Amino acid sequence: MEVVAVLGASSDPNRYSFKALELLKQYGHRPLPIHPREKIILDLNVVSSLRDLINQKESVDTLTMYVNPALSTPLTADILELKPKRVIFNPGTENPPLQKELASHGIKVEEACTLVLLRTGQY
Repeated sequence: MEVVAVLGASSDPNRYSFKALELLKQYGHRPLPIHPREKIILDLNVVSSLRDLINQKESVDTLTMYVNPALSTPLTADILELKPKRVIFNPGTENPPLQKELASHGIKVEEACTLVLLRTGQY
């Protein structure tokens, strides 16, 4: 079972991050929603920040991004410390400087839609 941190998770069923949480659960992964104000989404406990996830010493296989570059850039050090094996930049979250930095530290970077990857067996 892959552990997938969902940065920018939302309790709004119309948001792609909510749909990603649903599909990740459906496909047998263990999603970890991250959002500073949400508490529970789809019966999952929400972690308020990457820093909290790091402090919990949670091992993360994939970090899937649902935040824009203005929010993700300041999190560079935390993402590097989290050490996910892969970071998926969903449409609208692309951040070339961050992607380059992560890749230079051996983290696989992918510009893709988590929903499409799951539904097409490419995850």
